[in-house]
Amino acid sequence: MIGLRAAVTILEHWKANRNQIQQVLRISRATLLRTKGEATASRLDCDQLERISIVLNIHATMRTLFKNPANVYGFMGRPNGNEFFNGRAPLDVISHGSMLTLVETYRRINRLRNGLW
Repeated sequence: MIGLRAAVTILEHWKANRNQIQQVLRISRATLLRTKGEATASRLDCDQLERISIVLNIHATMRTLFKNPANVYGFMGRPNGNEFFNGRAPLDVISHGSMLTLVETYRRINRLRNGLW
C-alpha cells in the first residue's frame, strides 16, 4: 500500500486527474479511494505493481535530472516535442497507452540523464 500511495501522490503532483491515475496504475476507483484513508491494503497484481514501480522510477529520474520542483513535477504535464511524444504531454501518453507505452516513456526520460534524448 505504501508504494501505491507514493505513486498516487506523484501522479497527483504531476496534475493527473482521477481517471488518469486509474488508467496509468490500472486500478479501480475503490482502490484509489482506499489510498486516501486508513483502509487495509489492496491486493495488487503483477501488472499493477510493475506500473507503480515505473511511476516511482520516472519520478526518481526526474529528481536526478532537475533540481527545481517545478520541473520535477511539471515535466510530465508539458507538451513534448520528442518524436515519441509528438507534441503531447508524457502524462497524456501514459494515461492513454499500454504497459509498453509506460515503459517506453520511462526509457525516453531516463535517456535524458545521459544526454541521449
